[in-house]
Amino acid sequence: MPAHQLAPDILSAEQAHLRQSRAALQAMREHAQGLSSDAAGDWVSQQILQSLLDQRVAALADHADTPLFFGRLDRSADDDLPSTIYVGRRHVHDGNSKALVIDWRAPVSRPFYQASPSDPMDVALRRRFGYHGGALTAFEDEPLDQGGTIGPSRILTDEIERPRTGPMRDIVATIQPDQDAIVRAELGQTVCVQGAPGTGKTAVGLHRAAYLLFTHRERLARAGVMIVGPNRAFLSYISSVLPALGEVKVDQTTVADLLGAFDAPEEPEVAALKGDARMATVLERALWMHIVKPEEGLVYTRGVNRFRVADYEVREMVASLRGTTRYAPGRAALAQRLAHQVLVRMEQRGDSPDDRVQDAVARSKPVKALVDAVWPKLTPAQVLFKLLSDPEFLAAACAKSDISPDEQERLLWRKPYRGWKSAKWSAADAALLDELGDLMERTSTIGHLVVDEAQDLSEMQLRALGRRCRNGSATVLGDLAQGTTPWSTTSWESVLKHLGQDTGEVTELTLGFRVPREVLDYAARLLPSVAPGLAPPQSLRPGTGSLSVRQGAGLPEAVLEALAAEGSIGVIVPDALVPETSASLSEVPHAILNPDAPEDHRVLVVPATLAKGLEYDHVIVVEPADIVSAEPRGLARLYVVLTRAVTSLTVLHDKPLPALLTA
Repeated sequence: MPAHQLAPDILSAEQAHLRQSRAALQAMREHAQGLSSDAAGDWVSQQILQSLLDQRVAALADHADTPLFFGRLDRSADDDLPSTIYVGRRHVHDGNSKALVIDWRAPVSRPFYQASPSDPMDVALRRRFGYHGGALTAFEDEPLDQGGTIGPSRILTDEIERPRTGPMRDIVATIQPDQDAIVRAELGQTVCVQGAPGTGKTAVGLHRAAYLLFTHRERLARAGVMIVGPNRAFLSYISSVLPALGEVKVDQTTVADLLGAFDAPEEPEVAALKGDARMATVLERALWMHIVKPEEGLVYTRGVNRFRVADYEVREMVASLRGTTRYAPGRAALAQRLAHQVLVRMEQRGDSPDDRVQDAVARSKPVKALVDAVWPKLTPAQVLFKLLSDPEFLAAACAKSDISPDEQERLLWRKPYRGWKSAKWSAADAALLDELGDLMERTSTIGHLVVDEAQDLSEMQLRALGRRCRNGSATVLGDLAQGTTPWSTTSWESVLKHLGQDTGEVTELTLGFRVPREVLDYAARLLPSVAPGLAPPQSLRPGTGSLSVRQGAGLPEAVLEALAAEGSIGVIVPDALVPETSASLSEVPHAILNPDAPEDHRVLVVPATLAKGLEYDHVIVVEPADIVSAEPRGLARLYVVLTRAVTSLTVLHDKPLPALLTA
């Protein structure tokens, strides 16, 4: 459907509405800035109110190069709703509270994404707007009340294919009906999205978070929303999406930052074993094995009186508490129960002790000494240290699990550390320490969790994340074909089980909008090896001429060729070749992608292990054979790398390509 470029009267009127809306948004922001927290009373209330006001001001920020609204609905229903609705990123009203722009998440905006000639949803006309920067330059009209069919939208296609630099953009103007159904899923429903490259699964997950925050504002403001990504480079890439949608208070983190950024080297097979859910039983047994059977009773002296609690009574207390509570509360409860029995004996002698006396007894030396001897105070690191360094203790902990003797031998440290304080932990250990931490003290939960690249998480990591949304829901995103870790899953049902969200719904996005078909078909040659159960992804964009495979070609020349076109350029190379690649581009302004301090350059040298989840208009892949040989699941890593391109993919190689790519 052609965009209307030559309708000056209509276009001028829409441009005037945009100016009016921007002015109204500025007035709303100035009003929020003028509000004071002084009336809140005490200092704490003032700080809380000021924080809320600051969030409100930040949410009302106007981005000059971003369309404030992108669609319009002319409604045919005779009801109390406005006959004309402008759909945009946030709600905007004038000084008389008249709505100038309706938030895309509002129920009345849903027809913009879902209405069709076969189901117009009380909409006579849908108008899409085209922009250049923040300036409204074109529009398209789609009549929905006349039946028939609607051709492809040029404005929609141009927006999807628009070259980009810098962080990921929101997709509120281009959300497709199947994506919208996921975005608007109910808060209580956990949704797992299997998404091929370019299907927008990450964007869908972020927009679902924004939708839920809008729809359940009060509840999620208390409970919180958390985004968990694979690495900091990915988080930097997506960091602008939610703020652009007015959501500025959402935690974004990685599994490593959440559980512990440990990096001690470890063999892949050991890491995979530690990531197995069977370790949960081993850890629980290892913790409770620290409790010692009481052999002596308690003697508490007060003045000239001595009060005794018999050894069998102590054993009964320990037995009743063990396994029915978490470790730390159980330890505290044991001290209180011992103290209570002492108070019973005081009352039997005619005393009238109160709660303060019981607390004093619970903190007394005799009680503390007995509790320490029977129910010792522990840290997760102490328990895991003993487990990985003591063969007999490990064997006892594994007695009621399926961990074989050979696997136990694999788990043990070859050179044990001197003590738990000096131990160096691996990335896989982080999830084990977190499991132990939850066995000791209950992990706090959040209202909604968004997990991206979930196929790369171990069962123990999934359990750790599941604990954080045990009272809420989750959006789980990933692609089984892009699993690159030793423990990568082959089943989303398994992921949901270990996340503790067994009733979650698994849905699939197979139609790509970003990666050209020619590029996607080339990468899909690897699927029979990396994910034989998945159907090859499809792309709406033919992308003829988007793929170039060159042997013996120079990298600087390929980069200069890409620079002649518009958009970002990612030079993805084996991690070991990053310094050499950067040196070869000394004449070209560029930066090396740094996950801790991402650079905003048009040309980035990207280590292959950091490419997951990122997109570039033009991708140049150097030496695929080395990417494959660098890790056990190298073909899956190569599949990830080859599907990062939005406009063009150039493959440079001197070594022979993997056989699947030449078939």
